[in-house]
Amino acid sequence: MNSGLQGDAVALRARALEGVRQGDPALAERCFTQLLELVPDDVEALQFVAARHFARGDAMRAVAMLLVAQQAQPEDPNTLHHLGAAQSLVHDWQGAADSLKRCLHVAPQMFIARLRLGIALEQLGNIHEALVAYFGAINTAQAQGRWMSDATTAPGLQAAVRHAIGFIDGGRRQLFDAVLEPLRQRYGSSDLTRVEECLAIYLGEKLPSLPDPRQQPKFLYFPGVPSQPYYPRERFPWLAELEANTATIREELRAVLSQPKVLESFLLTDSPQDAADLLRSSGSQDPAWDAYFFHRHGERYEAHAERCPRTAAVLDSLPLARVREHSPETLYSVLRPGTHILPHRGVTNTRLVTHLPLIVPSDCALRVGGEIHAWREGRCVTFDDTFEHEAWNNSSETRVVLILDSWNPDLSEAERAAVADLVGAIGDFNRQCDIPTPRG
Repeated sequence: MNSGLQGDAVALRARALEGVRQGDPALAERCFTQLLELVPDDVEALQFVAARHFARGDAMRAVAMLLVAQQAQPEDPNTLHHLGAAQSLVHDWQGAADSLKRCLHVAPQMFIARLRLGIALEQLGNIHEALVAYFGAINTAQAQGRWMSDATTAPGLQAAVRHAIGFIDGGRRQLFDAVLEPLRQRYGSSDLTRVEECLAIYLGEKLPSLPDPRQQPKFLYFPGVPSQPYYPRERFPWLAELEANTATIREELRAVLSQPKVLESFLLTDSPQDAADLLRSSGSQDPAWDAYFFHRHGERYEAHAERCPRTAAVLDSLPLARVREHSPETLYSVLRPGTHILPHRGVTNTRLVTHLPLIVPSDCALRVGGEIHAWREGRCVTFDDTFEHEAWNNSSETRVVLILDSWNPDLSEAERAAVADLVGAIGDFNRQCDIPTPRG
């Protein structure tokens, strides 16, 4: 383009943008249209004029212009989003789905594009893919305070959002019902009554009735079991064998502590803000909560097990809760001097947490549901971490406990199997939707 034409293009763009600022879309459209005569692949002009055609119901012209813009900038998410919307208007559902998928690959937080992708996939008969798209759209929008009600939803999207929510409600119910059906056949429906209620609560079909207001699971509440911060030790006959191995386990722990580089942050984050949200120091040094994992979210740390074979063997002999990608969670929990783990809550009352205290200086304690427990070396304590809990080490020495999780003993065999399958399926579905499932 010679300098004269380039100057004309600059002037036309300036006038078009001035029209936008002044609320004169007709002027902006005229100037952008003239600009396209000079620069046919100008993406900004193509997007604006295409949007005007789209608003007038001329989706075919909008598609044609946006295809040109896409050729000029193939990965521009706004072009791909608008192209998908225009293709939907002319019922080119496959083209719309392809464009919107490419848009979301570049800009996954564009929840309106995800909503439109759900519509296109539903029209194509891809029901599960549509469910994933709709669920991702609603969750992403609501995380930003949008689409919580008609008041937080643009009028032109209200019907589509309501449809998506209804589609999600029916689709997730059908999906998770299918997960439980083999267990109904195996155990009988009556053995899964509480599981059915648990699922209804998770899906928002029923409000939970928690017997103790101190209990607030972050993820999955299982109804009909006793609600108590601490559990009596007679409920866990295997505690005696675990405690009998305290000296052996402590010996392997001391070998680990002699090489502190093998430890890692329990929080698995380098973010100072994440640490500040959960940890506080009562002294001059930074707070630190380190860990030596034997299992993390159900994954076995083989190298650690080989390094501490007797501890690993004891853990392997215990009835640990086993849920794919969630549990067991077993570790040496190392709380440095002056560190306070601030109040927080766990994810589900289907499993309980046990501490075997190994090294406990003075002025260290655990509080669950407002009730303080002072650790005693070699004496286990088991608690429900869906009650708000915290721990502190106000001494000048390191405190270490062995942590493990086991099933809540008030769940039957059938209920444990159902919870394991259900939580695994929820995790699979949420991953498809790019939504994290609470763990830990």
